[in-house]
Formats: sequence, structure tokens, C-alpha cells
Amino acid sequence: MSRKYFGTDGIRGRVGQYPITPDFMLKLGWAAGMAFRKMGACKVLVGKDTRISGYMFESALEAGLTSAGADVMLLGPMPTPAIAYLTRTFHAEAGIVISASHNPHDDNGIKFFSGKGTKLPDEVELMIEELLDTPMTVVESSKIGKVTRINDASGRYIEFCKSSVPTGTSFSGLKIVIDCAHGATYKVAPSVFRELGAQVVVLSAQPNGLNINDNCGSTHMGQLQAAVLAEHADLGIAFDGDGDRVLMVDHTGTIVDGDELLYIIARDLHERDKLQGGVVGTLMSNLGLELALADLAIPFVRANVGDRYVIADLLERNWLVGGENSGHIVCFNYTTTGDAIVAALQVLKALKTRSEGLAQARQALRKCPQILINVRFGGGASPLDHPSVKEASERVTKAMAGRGRVLLRKSGTEPLVRVMVEGEDETQVRGYAEELAKLVSEVSA
Repeated sequence: MSRKYFGTDGIRGRVGQYPITPDFMLKLGWAAGMAFRKMGACKVLVGKDTRISGYMFESALEAGLTSAGADVMLLGPMPTPAIAYLTRTFHAEAGIVISASHNPHDDNGIKFFSGKGTKLPDEVELMIEELLDTPMTVVESSKIGKVTRINDASGRYIEFCKSSVPTGTSFSGLKIVIDCAHGATYKVAPSVFRELGAQVVVLSAQPNGLNINDNCGSTHMGQLQAAVLAEHADLGIAFDGDGDRVLMVDHTGTIVDGDELLYIIARDLHERDKLQGGVVGTLMSNLGLELALADLAIPFVRANVGDRYVIADLLERNWLVGGENSGHIVCFNYTTTGDAIVAALQVLKALKTRSEGLAQARQALRKCPQILINVRFGGGASPLDHPSVKEASERVTKAMAGRGRVLLRKSGTEPLVRVMVEGEDETQVRGYAEELAKLVSEVSA
């Protein structure tokens, strides 16, 4: 059964445009409450990031959930992975996050976690979708849900993050700059790193509801790069608006992406004989990551783009570590979803173990030139199915003789075909990418 509302990462869109409206959120809260109640007594945690519309949607969800008989525990602004963790520790049936992650303030969305802190099972999502298309009812007055607020949520999550590194770990002597994107990490992230001994300079931690991800955070790294250089810091850490993605900057101001961070974490676990299997990347992971892991005899597989698919592959293989080059990194030995603060701590721990700086550690992975060209098409037949496009893709792949990759895929959110070519020679790679993009454009006309 195809989904009408849920995408790969919940429900997301522009505020005020269906379905990101208060009336839909009211109905969604009711439908979710009804679905969760089928599993028994129902307690649901609700958290949000810092965008202004979060208050409106929090109230609507709260009304919908309680009208279905679900008890609601409000967390306030908290990182997405904190809701996953707290849902488990409070033994709730589900957790809900009101967030549009790295998007600007005029977008918003809803993510769900199961009682285990994982993505909702497909059958539960489908049950919610079916209920959304039925008339809304209200339980009898005596069974309406109650609402409470968890006042110590931040402290609980801070201690959880610190527990992901060995007791006694100290980052004393390390000067770091943290960019909180005016988002959900603005309170907890500085505390975590300071309490572990680091000297912390904080950027973008004054949310006003409108400035989340605005020229800051992991999607706009310029401010952090400049600050690391100006402060003569050892490194910089950039989070996205809801705290599930992390990128870094080394002491020279160079951006260190998710592939490189994933490699540093995986190498550290491998050297301590704690990796358990291999690493899951995505179709967009740089070929350099695959080659660097192969040099260490670490298995590597590619999942479809999206944390849902990375997590599914990790679970299927019983592996611990995976992620995306965007900085969404999953460390299953500590938590159940992508957690930016926990991932950053694993990188710092790995650097400390090897007595390395970030610039030195990243040099072990030689990234291959990767050219990505977006080609717009007007619907109809997919250009990827055109015989000439298939033939050209196969020809280019063969010409690179195992030292490069071609990836053609349709965007899941826009009418675009993404043409990606990577290999060892940038001039050659760019030529192939432009050739394929031109062909895709011609057959799309």
C-alpha cells in the first residue's frame, strides 16, 4: 500500500500549505493516538526544534492526541535524537518530533519514533494513514488524555550523551567552536562539551523562531570556518536545526564531511576490535570512503539515500555504524538513530586515542572528485528508462574500469534527475557528468 502522507522521513512541507496546517496536525494527533492506543495504555512524548510554528503544531498535536485518550509528555525544544532516547527511557509508546531538520523556518514537519526509539514500523504508519481518512471522534470525558511537561529533559539527555564516551574522558586542552544553527542543540550541546572539559566557543545559539538554519549550521559552514581560524581553535562542529546531522571544520578551516567523520569513527572501532561487521554508506557516499575502508579490510555496502535506508541495512546485517556524507551518522553501539552530538563525541574520542588532530586524521581518506549535476524534467516517462541514457551510463561505467562510479537517480522531492559521476581524474569525471547531463536533458525535452 502506497503512502499518502508519510515520506521517507515523516511528513514535511511548507507551513500553512496542506498538510502542514493546524487542522491536519489536530487530525494527525488523533489518528496517531488511536493507532498507539491499540497497543495498550498510551503515553506519547512530544518534542520540537526552535522554529516559530512549532508552538502552533505542538498545541494541535496535543489536542488530537488527548482527544484519542493518549497521555502527552511535552519536552519543549530538544534535538530529534533526544526524543528517540527519552521515548525509550520513559517507556512511552511513541515519540513525536516537530521539525523540518535542516530546512528554513517556513517549513516544518513531523517525525515519529516507536517505543524502542526507532522509526515507526510500516504497519503503524499505514494504520495512521487509514485513520486520517476516517471521521475524527473523541473518547468519553473520563478517558481523555492528560498532559505533563518533563522539566529535566535537557539534563537527562546531556548525561546520556556524555555516557557515550568512557567514564573519565576529558577533552581538557581542546578548544572547539560549536555552531548550533539557532536550533534544537542550542542548550544541550555547549553543556555536553564543556562538562567534558573542552573550551567551547558557541555560535548561533540565540533562536528567535525565525533564524533556524539561517546562514548557519551544517548547511552554511562559512561562519564556522571563519570562527575556527579567528579563535585559533583546534576544530569546529556544526549541527543542523534538529541535531541529527553533524559536519566539522579542522584547524585550517577545511570542511570535514560525513564520509570523513564516518571513516574516523569506523577506523577507531576497528582498531579497538569493536566495529562488529562493516560500514553502511549510501549511493552518494564518496568512492574514497569505500577505498579507504577496503585498505583496512572493513566491509562497506551502499544503501539508498536517506537515514531510514541506512538504519534498515544496519539492522538487517547486525552492524553498528553507518551514515551519509551530509553528516547523518548512526552509532548503534550507543543509540537507535542518527545523533549529531554522540557522533561528534565519537570523533573527538578517536582523535584523542590516536593523539591526532582532525586535519591529520582525515588525510587517511582520499576523496575522489565527485561531480553532481541536477537536470530538470517535466514529468512523463522517466529519462532514466531511455535506451540512449542507459547505453551511455553503461559505456561511461565501463570506461572507468572499476575506478569510478556513475549514479543517475530521480529526486524524491523535486522534478529533477541527479547525474553523479565520480572517479580519480577530475577532468575526466566532469566531462562524463556533463555528457550524461546533456543527454538526460535532451531526452527529457
